[in-house]
Amino acid sequence: MPDETPKGHYPYQAPIDAYGNGGFRFAGMSHKGSLVCTPGGMDAWRISAASEITLASLRLVLDVADRIDVLLIGTGADIAPLDRSIKAAFAERRVIVEAVPTRSAVSTYNILLGEQRAVAAALLAVERGR
Repeated sequence: MPDETPKGHYPYQAPIDAYGNGGFRFAGMSHKGSLVCTPGGMDAWRISAASEITLASLRLVLDVADRIDVLLIGTGADIAPLDRSIKAAFAERRVIVEAVPTRSAVSTYNILLGEQRAVAAALLAVERGR
């Protein structure tokens, strides 16, 4: 099981300016690897494949579920199914979970964040992006 402890933290939630080449750009910075975006900030996510997405790997988001309405999970280049326990745990907390390719998750995250909606995102890094 991968180390899920965040190695980087930006203390504010920010729109994502670009993604691809194995990372993301936001707030004038570049981040290599996957990313979790919550009302508490932007954190490194030590996940590199959709098969590694578990309830445990989403602990940072689960811990702030009372502050969000929607969780977007970017599953990489393609859509991938989630374990039922993930949706069930967030549904108990009245959080909608959508698993979509990372490109769609980034776009929707930016729109909802711009509308000042209570949104979080867990995004797998991809090589091809924009």
